[in-house]
Amino acid sequence: MDFEFSQEERRFLGEVDKFLKDNYDIKAMDVTRENMAQVCDTPERRAFMKKLAARGWMGITWPKQYGGQDGGGFYEYLLNEKLSSVGAPQIGKGVGIIGKTLINVGSEKLKQEFLPQILAATIEFAVGYSEPSAGSDAAAMRLKAERKDDGWVLNGQKVFTTSAHFADWYWVGARTDPEAKKHHGISLFLIRMDDPGLTIHPMYTMGNERTNAVFFDNVFVHDDYRVGQLNKGFQYIAEALDIERFSMFTFSPIRGRMELLCDYVKTAKRDGKALKDDPVIRQRVAQLVTECEVARLLGVRFVDAALNSSKTPTIEASHYKLYATELSRRLADATMDIVGPGGQLALGTEDAPLKGRSESCYTYTVIDTIGGGSSEVQKNIIATRKLGLPRNF
Repeated sequence: MDFEFSQEERRFLGEVDKFLKDNYDIKAMDVTRENMAQVCDTPERRAFMKKLAARGWMGITWPKQYGGQDGGGFYEYLLNEKLSSVGAPQIGKGVGIIGKTLINVGSEKLKQEFLPQILAATIEFAVGYSEPSAGSDAAAMRLKAERKDDGWVLNGQKVFTTSAHFADWYWVGARTDPEAKKHHGISLFLIRMDDPGLTIHPMYTMGNERTNAVFFDNVFVHDDYRVGQLNKGFQYIAEALDIERFSMFTFSPIRGRMELLCDYVKTAKRDGKALKDDPVIRQRVAQLVTECEVARLLGVRFVDAALNSSKTPTIEASHYKLYATELSRRLADATMDIVGPGGQLALGTEDAPLKGRSESCYTYTVIDTIGGGSSEVQKNIIATRKLGLPRNF
């Protein structure tokens, strides 16, 4: 694996840097929202994404026949890392989870209706997998879809649907065959978020970001809006989750917080002594810097594996997601310890150390270890698919 950027890749990074400088908008870019900065939940963020789309960067890896550029996945990786480094929304759900699944298994009707809107950044999606009794275990979903006339009637509940309160369409997994085994009998649907049978209730995270519980009351979906083969939805969801685990948890925010902590340690003092001279703090910071490099290279390894395989590399995705999000949490813990009592001051508090970032990072990083499949789920994937351990152990 070559870890050096090519001349063409460096040129692309320069283009992205210039774009971000020319289109800087404090309302669209906010690094303090950590990985939640990726969502397009304000008019300013949606306007920014349309500018990104105008550059042709939404479909870098899509086939040309669907409006893409047939480019390598490494360019999409570079773009997302640059966007997340300034707290800008990233190409994610629409391009990756929904768009790539539709390209692979969607009907021509769905491709023609949704793919152009995704490329133009004129549509936003919510993803509905998690349920109260299933959590991160997508195969355990119970949302019921019953056949009726030329469509399906859905009843049940989803939770932790982050984008439900501003999205246009709902990408939903539902159980279409209740008698099938756990990982079978699930199908995917696209539903308008303004459907009268949907009720959305806010659920706020520790980081004060809004996610939602969504209730389905006799929601009718025409069979034309079923995605792919009937009862094959879990297979599609599993592959899309591999994309989400990588693209939704970029490395740049972790690196930014690591640099912030290093800058603080270089100048801060406690009891008249410089923190940078404390051997315990020096050791802890050095350990975290080393782990950051490991996380970065795990991300590069995922991209390399994806470029050299016809399938999304599941194990590499879980390696990266598990390591990077747990590192993010360890970094937040260390920052709180090193900064001391002042680290508990909320973001925006006047004279707070690190401008209150230590407190906000501490509450945000808990979310990262759960979204896209919890750390426990990632460990199970690695154990069963890489190490060959039995599922019940």
